[in-house]
Amino acid sequence: MFKAVAAIVLVAIGAPVWAQMTPEGLWRNVDDKTGEAKAEIRIRDTGAGGLLGVLEKRLSKDAKPDDVCKECSDDRKDKPVLGLEIIRGAKKAEDKDVWEGGKILDPENGRNYTLRLTPIDGGKKLEVRGSIGPFGRTQTWIRLQ
Repeated sequence: MFKAVAAIVLVAIGAPVWAQMTPEGLWRNVDDKTGEAKAEIRIRDTGAGGLLGVLEKRLSKDAKPDDVCKECSDDRKDKPVLGLEIIRGAKKAEDKDVWEGGKILDPENGRNYTLRLTPIDGGKKLEVRGSIGPFGRTQTWIRLQ
């Protein structure tokens, strides 16, 4: 009986830690050149095993509420930047806390990049790597929720 109660307590205490080691949640991205907060992005599971990230809030000083993705070349062309799906299709790698195989859109230039998401610092931060071939860059996003 004591072992069963101890196991339940340990699972209950550890569950929030496991839940944080996922890209799902609300994140603030920061410009890696200026250090300025740019946006808040909510990442969620689509139910089909992939992730979807939506730009929920724009924080840049020059952001306008009616901005559209003029540079996008797919179904997001001329759609409002606010509410835009910028992450599509990343899936958890087997036996690793890494999500990859999806795409991330930069609404400023309309380009789609191969995506890799890696929770770090106990899930408080998210390394977001976008690349085209061997070239790319990594940003560190901060968890808000």
